[in-house]
Amino acid sequence: MGRSAVGTGPVRFFFRFLSMRSGRRLLIEASFRLGLAALAIKALPFRHVAPSLGTHMAKTDETPLADGSRRVCVAVARAVRIAARHLPWECKCLAQAMAAQKMLRRRRLATTLYLGLAKGGGGDERELSAHAWLRCGDMIVTGGEAMGLFTVVSMFGHEG
Repeated sequence: MGRSAVGTGPVRFFFRFLSMRSGRRLLIEASFRLGLAALAIKALPFRHVAPSLGTHMAKTDETPLADGSRRVCVAVARAVRIAARHLPWECKCLAQAMAAQKMLRRRRLATTLYLGLAKGGGGDERELSAHAWLRCGDMIVTGGEAMGLFTVVSMFGHEG
């Protein structure tokens, strides 16, 4: 007999995550934060968004996180990733970094949000690509999969 869609891969994980009380709360918070971030990115000039990201060109401590803080970061990263994948609007790297930053700030954890640029985004050396990622302690919370391809041009540190 075939397996149902609920019993396989990411869909199963999504429903299992939703069934956990803390997971459900985090997923709802991540969805809300992603919505606010996406709206701010679309509706406001960056100069109005930037002050809410933290102190410009400040970098927070990169020491290894304590186990409790690491678990919080992993849970927030997972909730943001899942929500971003399932929301009806597009949630790119900057929105994800901003949402996770606000969620970790609420939990009094220090973060640094990085903005990077790279040449040759679409095969054209004149074209620039941008990327954003978020770090908490020694852990990359969002955007880590591509951060090595980008040169940091700006950062925003926020102490918890």
